[in-house]
Amino acid sequence: MNAVTSIKAEKTSHKVHHLPATLETIQWGYFDGSVEPVLRVNSGDYVEIECLCHHAGDAPDYLMDDVIREIYEKVPEETRAPGVHILTGPIYVEGAEPGDTLECRVLHMAPRLKYGVNFVAQWGLLHEEFGRKEHVLIYEADVHKNVARPVFQFEYDSPEKSVPGRITTVDASQRKPAPEGIAVPLRLHFGTAGVCPAQDGRLSTVPPGSWGGNVDNREFVAGTAMFYPVNRKGALFWAGDTHFAEGDGEVNGTAIEAHVNATIQLILHKGKGVHNPGRTMRNPVLETPELWITHGFNEDLDEAAREAVLEMIDLLVREWGITRVEAYSLCSIAGDLRVTQVVDGVKGIHMAMRRDIKR
Repeated sequence: MNAVTSIKAEKTSHKVHHLPATLETIQWGYFDGSVEPVLRVNSGDYVEIECLCHHAGDAPDYLMDDVIREIYEKVPEETRAPGVHILTGPIYVEGAEPGDTLECRVLHMAPRLKYGVNFVAQWGLLHEEFGRKEHVLIYEADVHKNVARPVFQFEYDSPEKSVPGRITTVDASQRKPAPEGIAVPLRLHFGTAGVCPAQDGRLSTVPPGSWGGNVDNREFVAGTAMFYPVNRKGALFWAGDTHFAEGDGEVNGTAIEAHVNATIQLILHKGKGVHNPGRTMRNPVLETPELWITHGFNEDLDEAAREAVLEMIDLLVREWGITRVEAYSLCSIAGDLRVTQVVDGVKGIHMAMRRDIKR
């Protein structure tokens, strides 16, 4: 039986494809242009995509079903490299070529399982201040009230060498009650998604870049669209590392890492004549109903900020026909510069600008 099935969408010429997360459709820890596509779509097609988190081993009794357990058991630990995230894909988009832009519209997101995990990690911003301990908090999503609440927590000594997805052996007696009265608003989103990088070979999923990847922008929720510059024929789109919620900065190392099923639409923008927010941009551009959001990535946070502002200036010049100095002025008086994340080696900054300022 084929791992991927397709059905025709009603009242549209576009197809709806179902892409489950299986041993045949995921890669653990890398983007790689030599991986055979697991699905081929036309521009405008819809994909129901299953995405898995890489922290289910922290509480397998809460965060695994049979399919997830099989993936964790059968993907060899030594092949989960050079990154850490589980990606579903790649999806080949017919007609996509370098120089085009791929738009990923997020139409719907829902938990696969109702539990997620926040992992206080050794790569977190304040790891030294917290005694080099790793700490796990399990959260339960209540989709009817649109919140996630902590269920229990535990800590343990950081291993010398962590392995993505390794099962954490902790006796039930070590699970301590979580604080009561905490209700975190749900913001289901992709932590990692994007097109294939231009580089050959395996590229780690950890640092973000011009292809997208581990951008960790908490605004990438249902009802928004990310625009990616295409580097390779077919674009080759992956998604994964889904979250229930995250704060700007992701300071302790992770969000509420969780398994999420999403419905996306992949739209190809060809040529210079198309309204194409990402076409001349170096990095992905996120479009929400109210905002344009540009991104900057660099190991130096100041340089990442500079890049995000320059990206916004270029976007405003192109979209609104204003001068660069006029765009720079608007960035200062109306743009919001935010820290996307500080824990992925290559740090992220994004700038948000209201789209209705020019009327």
